[in-house]
Amino acid sequence: MPLVTVSPVRFEHRDTALGIGTATPRLSWQVTTDDPRWAQTACEIELDGTEVRRLDTAEQVLVAWPFEPLAARARATVRVRVAAGERWSEWSEPATAEVGPLAPEDWTARFVSPATIGRIGDPAPVLARTLTVRPDVVSARLHLTAHGVYTAHLNGVRVGDEILAPGWTAYADRLRFQTHDVTALLREGENTIEVLLGNGWYRGRLGWGGRRGLYGDRLALLAQLELVHADGSVEAVGTDDAWTARPSGVLADDLYDGQHTDLRPREPGPVDAVEVVDADLGRLVAPDGPPVRITDTLPAVKVWTSPAGKTLVDFGQNVVGWVRLTARGTGDGAEVTVRHAEVLEHGELGTRPLRTAEATDRYLLPAAEELVLEPELTFHGFRYAEVTGLAADAFDAEAVVVGTDLRRTGWFECSEPDVNQLHENVVWGMRGNFLDVPTDCPQRDERLGWTGDIQVFSPTASFLFDTAGFLTSWLADLAADQHPDGSVPFVIPDVLRDAEPRAAAWGDAACVVPWVLYRRYGDAELLRRQFPSMRAWVDRIASLTTDGVWAGGFQFGDWLDPAAPPDNPFAARADHDVVATAHLARSAEIVAEAAAVIGADGAPYADLAARTREAFARHYVTGAGRVLSDAPTVYALAIEWALLPTPEQRAAAGLRLADLVRAGGFRVATGFVGTPLITDALTSAGRPDLAYRLLLERGCPSWLYPVTMGATTVWERWDSMLPDGTINPGQMTSFNHYALGAVADWMHRTLAGLAPAAPGYRRITVRPLPYPAFGHAAARHLTPYGEASVAWRRQAGELTVEAVVPVGTTATVHLPGAAEPIEVGHGHHSWTLPEPAPEARPVETVRDLVDDPLLRDEAAAVLIKHGLARDAEDLARGIGRHLDAPVRELPLRLTRKTPPDDVSAAERALEKLLSATD
Repeated sequence: MPLVTVSPVRFEHRDTALGIGTATPRLSWQVTTDDPRWAQTACEIELDGTEVRRLDTAEQVLVAWPFEPLAARARATVRVRVAAGERWSEWSEPATAEVGPLAPEDWTARFVSPATIGRIGDPAPVLARTLTVRPDVVSARLHLTAHGVYTAHLNGVRVGDEILAPGWTAYADRLRFQTHDVTALLREGENTIEVLLGNGWYRGRLGWGGRRGLYGDRLALLAQLELVHADGSVEAVGTDDAWTARPSGVLADDLYDGQHTDLRPREPGPVDAVEVVDADLGRLVAPDGPPVRITDTLPAVKVWTSPAGKTLVDFGQNVVGWVRLTARGTGDGAEVTVRHAEVLEHGELGTRPLRTAEATDRYLLPAAEELVLEPELTFHGFRYAEVTGLAADAFDAEAVVVGTDLRRTGWFECSEPDVNQLHENVVWGMRGNFLDVPTDCPQRDERLGWTGDIQVFSPTASFLFDTAGFLTSWLADLAADQHPDGSVPFVIPDVLRDAEPRAAAWGDAACVVPWVLYRRYGDAELLRRQFPSMRAWVDRIASLTTDGVWAGGFQFGDWLDPAAPPDNPFAARADHDVVATAHLARSAEIVAEAAAVIGADGAPYADLAARTREAFARHYVTGAGRVLSDAPTVYALAIEWALLPTPEQRAAAGLRLADLVRAGGFRVATGFVGTPLITDALTSAGRPDLAYRLLLERGCPSWLYPVTMGATTVWERWDSMLPDGTINPGQMTSFNHYALGAVADWMHRTLAGLAPAAPGYRRITVRPLPYPAFGHAAARHLTPYGEASVAWRRQAGELTVEAVVPVGTTATVHLPGAAEPIEVGHGHHSWTLPEPAPEARPVETVRDLVDDPLLRDEAAAVLIKHGLARDAEDLARGIGRHLDAPVRELPLRLTRKTPPDDVSAAERALEKLLSATD
């Protein structure tokens, strides 16, 4: 009999189910079987070994809780078995969830704050309480949160492994708490709880204006220890005025500036009283996703002395976290300073991109044979560190990597090493910037949750890591901070507090991100929760239109178009009104589609989308398919979002986009808005070969240019570092900024060929598009149903495609050159077919020449050699004006002040080259 196994259930989107925040957690499980015909028709869910509910359903992802709601603090142990017809699997291994406090009345603790110490500028305070514990405690839970960030110890042992808890949310409406099992840390008799409080996001600096204390000027703690005794009685010890406070050795702490710590022994200072402070307990929420943790450590790869005599350390990777030093033979009162930077410039730390962030940790040391130095109330973005106060041979260094501890779910690899490095840079950029909120950069005086960045990157993010809980939480903050009129702040949580924050692509995160999460994870309830926010944004923007288009007013536009000067990132080639109106059409369509999923009325939004498309075409598109501003981004928007009414216009727009890419020498000509769409638009227009040429270009600007410059994360600007090794002169420059890495989603779906076709990957599309420059490519993703993968390889004139489809899903397979797709069920599948021969195209026009990569490069060398262009970039600009010209006329058409003899020589050399291809 075929073996069928069921995984332990998962509760909601939580990796651990201690302290969940709902009385009715949804359940998910995965099935494995070697029977290709097996299909779930029913399941049984068992609660606590006593109750069983049968559901006649094929669903196995986010299945509704079938029992009575759980009470606060209740524990639930669940098993599942599944059936195909009358054949039942064995029960899954049990999984246990425990509900945390659900309402204000579940808390007896109150927020407390030091009475006289711990003010802004004071050392970080430690709040403490000593209590006596009876010998019959069978379990203990500690619920914690703070205004600020905290680190807790019970009897000298750290509680939990979270960093910078409780994290950053829209504090006025949502404040997370954490629940810890501390049973093993308690002892009979006297026990002491100590909690260090830091400024964090609550009271530290936020943004580039030097502002601090945006949420309040007093740090505070809420802690509740719940002891369950053998007789079933529960004892709660919470923060109240019986707690005390004292100053710690953390003399100063700030997320931007770093931490200053005195590690020397000192006499206990005076104990301060605490005061109960008024705070709304209705804001308290349990986490939806994992916390920030230490996720890795990287040893130093090089320690050396800079030209200025500084001791520098290279960790080989741009990371987020801090430097951990193990110092040897320290003297009493010695001071050690650690400065951080992402890059070097002129052989020293390149700190100008930090702007006003000091990114510096300082330590006052005792005499010790060996001492570990590291902060705990800050983080930095860096690859390099400068250490003063210790000789180079007196310390060991490692980079401590921190970030939200997201489960890795997606992998990609191919035969091209630089493309693999690009993908690795995307992964590291996400690891660094997904630190409790999706930040724009981790190093300077900013680190904000910019809505535009995550809007474009969310498909890539949701492939690479399990972002379901992480972004579910962030979207709740978006809805909380959204203005009553529907306007969406530029950053979430909103600390910029603009009066009228309305910008296309940025505010559209309210619609796009929930839709992406629904498509990737199948979470219809998230759509239901976010639907009022989605609708409010579209309603607000629709109210601002004139004759159907969104024109005028502030816009970011195609932010950081590489053509924009360093001091004006707004100056994109794409017209702002075209970008804005296109986004209104797309978001209105998403709201209509979301309404259909949740059973709401989407007709007004479908109508709005149709009217906006009509207005877009009427205002911005010619009958011949030219789009206003004639930039790659506007064509990508129009093609991918169906903004061109006729087949003729769509075809013409595709041809024009292809010519713009050719004329640009296959260098990137898009900013934040166009970059996620440009390769898809070329593919949709029937020219994936040009998309691959764009991906593989190494000249600046391109995706691979930073790789050639040694980048280990994605940059903010295409040229954050200039070819001569100096930093871009723009005031805003980051070397770890994930948005432009959104191209990885196309790499997963098109280069490798793995894409979702239905919510939660219930159906999968397998459609690899091999390109001759690649010998193989593969993508693997842990879907909600299990692992799916696609891999292809070209060898000896044959193409082999392999796919793995998880149980509970089906796949539609489009093999290169095949006339019809193939439908397959779960299991491992393999096909071998003759490698499709490249289409032979005669080289008659300049366009034909450009479309042949090898011939184009050889011709470029000839033309440059004979003085008809300065370099490849200059040649691309010249060629772009003559794409329709006969190829043999190209030297003459490029003539400027070139001597006639050189032109003739170029014509002869080009003719010889072309004749060899005839």
